[in-house]
Amino acid sequence: MNLLDEFMLLAHDQLGRRIADTSRLNYALGGAILTELALAERIDVADKKVVVIDRSPVGDPIVDASLIRIGDDPKGRKAGHWVTGLSKGVQPQVLDRLVTGEILRVERSKVLVVFPRVRYPWAHDVEPPARASARDRIRSAILGTRAEPRTHAMCSLIAAVEIERKLFPDLDRKLLKTRLKELSEGEWAAAAVRKAIQAVQAAVTIAVVADASGGDGGGGGDGGGGGGGT
Repeated sequence: MNLLDEFMLLAHDQLGRRIADTSRLNYALGGAILTELALAERIDVADKKVVVIDRSPVGDPIVDASLIRIGDDPKGRKAGHWVTGLSKGVQPQVLDRLVTGEILRVERSKVLVVFPRVRYPWAHDVEPPARASARDRIRSAILGTRAEPRTHAMCSLIAAVEIERKLFPDLDRKLLKTRLKELSEGEWAAAAVRKAIQAVQAAVTIAVVADASGGDGGGGGDGGGGGGGT
């Protein structure tokens, strides 16, 4: 599983309810795409703009399509542009493949008999192994265990969209904030990779703050909405 799949699993609880609102989840997925490309050393950040340094595919259709899109753009754009631009339409794609893989399932219902609601609970009523593994790696890193670059990158996304308290309600709030910051900024990968991922984290954070300032709020979602926009 890549960061897109893992983050989507982390962002839904056992009953299929989102723990992040739609906007924050979108920004996280856009950031996850860029982060995957940075980890695979396909992109870099030069003069504050995302540039493609290797156009070879990484093996994920969503990520590879995004790589082509960035590489074909003649203007050269900052991470903030791609965080929002690449996220459009990604939620349903990721959810569909998690459902197809029998990791999540779809539950459709109506609220007050009228309003449609779609949730994506765990397919077998137990936490999917991939979700449990991701959560355990992140918890271990927060508590001080040495982590590999992918876990550091996931921590940076979690910190950017501020869902750490919902993922780890038993851990001290100050510890969570402090450790996620340390994990995001530490010496955990090659300098160019860290620079690119930190630019992505900053862009996601700015998008979340701007969205909240615009009145969309920042609370967790309930899994409502139709189609893939859970």
